[in-house]
Amino acid sequence: MKKASMILSHLSSQPQFKSLKRQACYEKYISLLSHKWQKAVAFVYIKDETLFVAVTHPGFKMELNYNKDLLKSLLTQLAAHDKSCEMMQAQKVVVFHSRYYAMPEEKHAYDTVPHYHERAKGDFETPEDNALKEKFERIKALITCNQ
Repeated sequence: MKKASMILSHLSSQPQFKSLKRQACYEKYISLLSHKWQKAVAFVYIKDETLFVAVTHPGFKMELNYNKDLLKSLLTQLAAHDKSCEMMQAQKVVVFHSRYYAMPEEKHAYDTVPHYHERAKGDFETPEDNALKEKFERIKALITCNQ
């Protein structure tokens, strides 16, 4: 009996699905970056031994340009430690701003406002003052209405 992981690994090793394996390596590479840079990077790809890093904002471009050596060394370490990503090798790193990137996941908004059950019982001592006594009676009536 074959397992699903075995079938998927066999399919990904086929030549026509080579791009799937490469895409999985790109995702591994992005996951190795710090959390701040993971948000900054829209996508990466390698072409002609050049690592292209697309960022979501021009400010990140300047910051990643200063850290090109770190990006390149991280790529070589990934290729050295992960046998499935050995083909990922680059001599240069190019960082550019891209308007085209995956849309962030939509956050689920709640349709209704949460309602809480009334925990008060409304049994408390009323003061002797008539003005305060009326107000306490109104509060007591509101509490019993909400139950």
